[in-house]
Amino acid sequence: MRIIEENGQYTLYKEQEAIGTAVLDGQAIRQFEIAPQWRGRGYGSYLLKEILRRGGGLDPKQATRFTAPLPCDAAGVALAEKFDFAADGAQLVRRRVPDLSAVQLCHEFLAARLAPGGLYVDATCGNGHDTQFLCELAGPTGRVLGLDIQQQAVDNTNARLAAAGYGAVGRAMVHDHARLAEVLKPGTADCVLFNFGWLPGAEHAVHSTADGSVPALRAALEALRPGGVLAAVLYSGKVIGDAEKQAALAFFKALPLTRYTVLVCEFANWAQTAPLPCFVIKK
Repeated sequence: MRIIEENGQYTLYKEQEAIGTAVLDGQAIRQFEIAPQWRGRGYGSYLLKEILRRGGGLDPKQATRFTAPLPCDAAGVALAEKFDFAADGAQLVRRRVPDLSAVQLCHEFLAARLAPGGLYVDATCGNGHDTQFLCELAGPTGRVLGLDIQQQAVDNTNARLAAAGYGAVGRAMVHDHARLAEVLKPGTADCVLFNFGWLPGAEHAVHSTADGSVPALRAALEALRPGGVLAAVLYSGKVIGDAEKQAALAFFKALPLTRYTVLVCEFANWAQTAPLPCFVIKK
């Protein structure tokens, strides 16, 4: 099977025969039809799924709102329900609200609490996504420092910052987050962000461990100014186990309330191995 698109019209072919058509205008499905002799064989599902995919409707990170005409038969109703369309007045509507990831929750929390300017640190910069976010948060008057033990991660981060126009705001350097205290003076940072685990796209054999991460968390708290925020995403699983996650949680829970406010934000209906966002606000 193959689908050919021309000016918003999608035609589904089985070998050389056109067996289905759909017309898509943005996220509005104006027409959808499978030839009668080919119905009930999964071709409608195939065509509709491909339309949704091409329009971003299957991307869990993208908000979408697809509409379609009300179906006129039971098969059309079943197909619509299979792909989460529901009747809304005189049409069908399929709404997709983006999933909230642990990293996104960290970003939203930090954006709500921190102002432009100051010093922001990405202690595990990876490919630079968090570092770029901190540059956006810090603004032109702020400064962002990214750290990672892998040269590939540092190169990827600096390239990302340069391409996004943040080369004057942030930079990354090869440095072990376990020795964070060597590059940060006490009471100077507005935010220190950790996204533990391994470098996305690289070998999983190199990953953060409790032996380095707990000292890094301790040094980060010393580096924070009053009102500053430490944010960390903890991971567990088959590759890395849960020793780092449990050690970090024990460290957070032992912090004195007189000096710190600690938040552990569990996604209650996710798996036990789901990423765990944590925040520490220094008083």
